[in-house]
Amino acid sequence: MKFIPRNIEENLLDAISYRPVVLLNGARQTGKSTLVKFLSKISSSQYYTFDDFTLLASVNNDPDGFLSGFQGPVIIDEIQRVPKLFVAIKRQVDQNREPGQFLLTGSANILLLPNLSESLTGRMEIQTLWPFSNDEIHRTKSLFIDRLFSGEIPSVINKELDREGLIEKILTGGYPEVQTLSSEKRKQRWFRSYVTTIIQREILDLSKIEGLFEIPRLLSILASQSASILNISNVNRKTGISNTTMKRYLSLLQAVFLIQLVPAWYRDIGKRLIKSPKLYINDTGLLTYLLGLDRHQLMNYPDKLGPVLENYVMNELVKQSTWCDTETRLFYYRTVNGREVDFVLENNRGEIVGIEVKSSNSVDASDFRGLKDLSETAGEQFVNGVVFYLGENVIPFGKKYFALPISAM
Repeated sequence: MKFIPRNIEENLLDAISYRPVVLLNGARQTGKSTLVKFLSKISSSQYYTFDDFTLLASVNNDPDGFLSGFQGPVIIDEIQRVPKLFVAIKRQVDQNREPGQFLLTGSANILLLPNLSESLTGRMEIQTLWPFSNDEIHRTKSLFIDRLFSGEIPSVINKELDREGLIEKILTGGYPEVQTLSSEKRKQRWFRSYVTTIIQREILDLSKIEGLFEIPRLLSILASQSASILNISNVNRKTGISNTTMKRYLSLLQAVFLIQLVPAWYRDIGKRLIKSPKLYINDTGLLTYLLGLDRHQLMNYPDKLGPVLENYVMNELVKQSTWCDTETRLFYYRTVNGREVDFVLENNRGEIVGIEVKSSNSVDASDFRGLKDLSETAGEQFVNGVVFYLGENVIPFGKKYFALPISAM
């Protein structure tokens, strides 16, 4: 597959220019190795991967000896396979804080693995590479999030993204290799193999326990709850997995970037709000595979498309947040009396943008009720309220409220 530029590249190069250690993490098969190999040619860095089991055994035996032989910058792929190397890197960086010494990649989120993340606290910048965004596939770089927080009305960029085209993107997802597969049968086989590989390699490496045969079924059950508030007790009943084991499995699935939990947004001003997280799968191609959904079902059954479309928007927001200038945190909003907003983006100044997702071709004033409730709660810090829908036009619904086609992202 021809190299496709990644929109995170500029931020990654900037981080390398001023931090001694940069970690690029993300799920397996998102293109991390391809990207850092490309960067190694620019920076003349030495490249090593711990997918090489001989090298893995050598470094496990003597991590300090491995590092002592380097002259100049080095790229180390799949760093999570040698946890003790983090401590060795810490010792070397403490002696020399020169920027750009180490570019690391990992298929596990070390922020969820305290023993690893604490080793390089204050010495390392972490960035995440997700599967291809819609922008990257089309070689564009949308600043949708920046425009929303500036108060600007986003315009429709990709007018060719009709319902059928959108559903095709949802079914394919963003994993680079899947873009090259022409038949649905091959895509299904790829996702089946992918789940097996993640469990047998990444999760087993992290957990160091056998008996993870429950995870494929658990993942399918979690997929059926995508875009819903996570009810662990309900999942426990369906799987027979104990509460303690369930929490551990959820942590592992987050650590390998298969699921994402979006917390509730709230302000402590007396309004009763729902505080359990919502659950999403980190790629819609994987999600539709786990649910057994095909093009016909998504085209003809809005109740099936709705949660998947919401998951798609979540994925795109998370991907865009890695290259936009506005640093944001992602939440959802729901009150006990049922007023809700699918997504709340909050910047570092506490300003917020609300986003609703509708799988319909039209929007009316009732679709903005949750956003207006959120606006009342947030007060002056509410910047914009958006309802995404499957129509073609940008339509204002009063000051700060707009209906936007999905293609405006």
